[in-house]
Amino acid sequence: MLSDKDRRDTVHSDRPLVSVVIPAFNASTYIERTLRSAVRQTYDALEIIVVNDGSMDHTAKVVEQIAASDSRIRLLSTPNRGVAAARNTGIEASSGRFVAFLDADDLWHPTKIEKQVNALNRLPSHWAAVYTLHYIINEDDEIVRPGSSDVARGYIYARHLNVKYVGNGSALLVRRDVALAIGGFDGSYAAAGIGGCEDLDFELKLAAPYFIEVVPERLVGYRKHPGSMSSDHLRMGKSALEVVRRSLAANPQLPRYAIGSAIDATQKYAFWEFRQARRTCLSLVTIGAILRSDPCFVVWLVLQKCLRGIQLCLRLGTTSGNLEDQLGMKRSKFDGHIAPSCLECPKETPRLRRRLMRLAAVDAKVSSALGPRANGT
Repeated sequence: MLSDKDRRDTVHSDRPLVSVVIPAFNASTYIERTLRSAVRQTYDALEIIVVNDGSMDHTAKVVEQIAASDSRIRLLSTPNRGVAAARNTGIEASSGRFVAFLDADDLWHPTKIEKQVNALNRLPSHWAAVYTLHYIINEDDEIVRPGSSDVARGYIYARHLNVKYVGNGSALLVRRDVALAIGGFDGSYAAAGIGGCEDLDFELKLAAPYFIEVVPERLVGYRKHPGSMSSDHLRMGKSALEVVRRSLAANPQLPRYAIGSAIDATQKYAFWEFRQARRTCLSLVTIGAILRSDPCFVVWLVLQKCLRGIQLCLRLGTTSGNLEDQLGMKRSKFDGHIAPSCLECPKETPRLRRRLMRLAAVDAKVSSALGPRANGT
C-alpha cells in the first residue's frame, strides 16, 4: 500500500511537492488572508502545514474552518516556543521536495511558488534555495512601498552579509534535504530574548556552503504593523548583531575586508533600529563603533537631519497625513489582480558599487575553494 508521500509523488511526478510551512502565534487577524494567498497558488502540488505556536486567540479555529474545504491544509499545535521552533516542527512534518516559508501575516502573489519551482528545479543540487522580491503592505493589504531592489545570485555569502538580499521570512523556497542538513532554524535567539533575525541566520547558513537563485519580481506582500516582530526595534538590532557575529565566527575563511564590511553594515542597521527604539546609549555606543571604520557616516547623519528639518518646514501649514492621503490617491491592494513588479535598478552610490564588486570577487574566490560541487560538476 502506498504511503501518503508516495501517492502524492505519483500524482505529481512531473511537479515536485512543495511543503508550505506557516508558523502562527496569535495570528487570527491575518491568518485567513495568508492561507487564501497560499491555496490560490497557480502551482497546486502543495501541502500547507500551519504550526499553531501556542496561540491564545482563535488562530486554530480559523485554520480548521479553512482546512475543512481544502485537504492540503494541515494544522499542528505546539506549546509556544517561538518562530524558529515552529518552522522546524513544520519542516520535520513535511513531505515535499521543497519547503516554502510563509509568515502568518504575509501574502503571496498567485504565481510565486510556480516561478520559484521553475527556477530552482532546473538547477543542480548545490543550488539550495531561491528567493523573490517583496512589497511592504499595511494592515489593509495595501502596498505602502516596494522593498529593496537589490539582487544577487550564485554564491553570495559575503555580499549577503552586507546587503541581506532575501529581506523577509516569506520570500524563500529551499530544498527540504538542505534545510535539514544545515540544522533548520536556530531557536537559541528566542531563548536568549533576542529573537527576530532567525531568518537571516538560516539564510547565512544556506549561503555559506550553497548557491542561491533569485526570481527578480515582487511576489511577496511583507506586512509591517505595530504587532509584528520587526516592530520590536531593540530586539531586531540586538538579534542582527548576534546573527552576524555567529556567522563570521563559523566562517573564518573570509578575508579581513569582507569581515570588516559585514560588521560595519550590521552596526549601521543596528544603529537605526536602536534609534527607532529610542535607546540613546545603545545608539551612541553603536555609532562610536561605526565611526572607527566610516568617519563620513556622522556627516551623512547631520545632512539627513538638516534635510528632514527643511522638509518639515515645507510641510508647515499643510494637513497632517501622508501625501497620498492629501491628494486623495488610493493605494493598490496586494492581491491576485496586481501584476508582479519586475526589477528596478537599485539605488547604489559609487562607494557601495565598489564595495559590492570587491565582495563579489571574495565570493568568487571562496566558491572556487569549495571544490567541484560549487563549480557545478
